Amino acid sequence: MDQEFFLAPELPVIVIGGSGVDLIGRLEKELVPGTKNPAKIRTSYGGVARNIAENLSRLGQRTILLTAVGEDYAGKQLLAQSVQAGVDISRVRTTSDHPTGTYLGILDEKGTLQFALDDINATKSLTPDYIRSHADLFKQASLVFIDANLPAKTLRTIFSQARRARIPVCADPTSTSLAKHLEPFLDRLSLITPNGDEAGVLCGLTIENNQPQDAIEAAKCLVSKGVGIVLVSLAEFGVVYATSETSGYVPAIRTSVVDPTGAGDALNATVIYALLHQIPLDDAVRLGVTAASITLRHRGTVVDDLSLELLYDQLVI
Repeated sequence: MDQEFFLAPELPVIVIGGSGVDLIGRLEKELVPGTKNPAKIRTSYGGVARNIAENLSRLGQRTILLTAVGEDYAGKQLLAQSVQAGVDISRVRTTSDHPTGTYLGILDEKGTLQFALDDINATKSLTPDYIRSHADLFKQASLVFIDANLPAKTLRTIFSQARRARIPVCADPTSTSLAKHLEPFLDRLSLITPNGDEAGVLCGLTIENNQPQDAIEAAKCLVSKGVGIVLVSLAEFGVVYATSETSGYVPAIRTSVVDPTGAGDALNATVIYALLHQIPLDDAVRLGVTAASITLRHRGTVVDDLSLELLYDQLVI
């Protein structure tokens, strides 16, 4: 059964990984190197784990965030905003060793990401001892979601704690450079959510131009390595999914792109929420694609009024 891992929606989801400030610049015309370029620039709070936690919370899922922020104004504001969104931040670590994380993304005039930089060294504070000190949370949770920003020893500790508590682990590889961090744990993942490039890295395959058929082969490859459910996001081409019993493809919704930042996180959080509430996988993916589409049209990382009602109201696929 595809959703045999997701059985306790009344219990909180533990979300572990990076958080920080997003600084996004969208060019008004073609980039001219070596000089100033007119652009629209915005800031918001982001980080894969933090985005997942906020999206889940706005959908109505109890969510506990385990992350690290610096002893600075940005960290205080990030936590205050997360509380406002309904996220439990009582176990977040504050560190004096590193500033709160920062992500810098540059978009072209069409809203396509051209390059990105990040400084998420604060996640080094998420040590194995920090995870073990919160072993009680694992015993009272429905599942754990992680991003691959975490140190290798911390990842091992998370999987160990989840196994002892007999709860599923879901993961986002986060980037092609970090995807390999998850390779030793593939057979212990109930859900993984790579994009096409990350799936290719994990499977040793090339997904040409985000082609769905290539992505389905990569998804099936990851299932053969022990993953329960695989979602491969293909940007404007949609999402493919696979389990040991089924596979499928949901095309993207045609929409204008204001800002792509956070769209994948909205998709992943929505799918997790839907699976926890026993919505069939194909319907869960369609809801996730709808959440991504709404987020693409939003000038920010998370849609403030995200709800299941809003998703069903705009469900067009």
